Amino acid sequence: MPSRARVTLTRESVLDAAAELVRRHGPAALTMRRLAAELGTAVTSIYWHVGGREALLDALVERTMTGLGEIRPSGRTPEHRVVSIASSLRRQLRGHPHLVALVHERGLTERMFLPAQQALVREAHAAGLRGARAAEFVRAVQFQVVGHVLVERNRERAPAQNPGEAELWRAGTAGDDPALARALARPVDTERLFETTVRALVRCLLTARGTGPAGHGTVRGR
Repeated sequence: MPSRARVTLTRESVLDAAAELVRRHGPAALTMRRLAAELGTAVTSIYWHVGGREALLDALVERTMTGLGEIRPSGRTPEHRVVSIASSLRRQLRGHPHLVALVHERGLTERMFLPAQQALVREAHAAGLRGARAAEFVRAVQFQVVGHVLVERNRERAPAQNPGEAELWRAGTAGDDPALARALARPVDTERLFETTVRALVRCLLTARGTGPAGHGTVRGR
């Protein structure tokens, strides 16, 4: 990609260009020299606006986390609202993979997840979960989202499979269930699979909210 035309530099324009470099090529591609070339300016001008590379990375991470912002649930039932939180978190992680990786490298992953966790805590409390059960609820949903995103990204970045699922799943592979074989031979509908698994998890956690041992935040069923 050709370098950008010279522009009047501001701190925000430098951060915009840095975020775009990371988005396209990953954190390792973000060097002061390459950023200056993208902006059509001198390296010294970059230092003037954002400081050195470490300061630039700190500012970029801070802006990324601010941009993710508060997650606002939607839906009338606890199940629908928690699924909407999980879906929002998945979109954030899927939409900013390299910037999320940069946040992780800076040791700020837990802080990045805090808004989603706080939204889940509110829903857990509204559904009658308290204490350790509420904490388990929050972490179970978070881990489900992160795990799903990791599997999605691994599948997307994997080399072409030979044989692929369409060849592997034939009538004989699934025993006496040819419909299963046909379904597994088709491409994965990741959106539907994600919502199905999160719904099942949330329903299970909410249904079991009054069955735990004493002292672990159990409540009476509604």
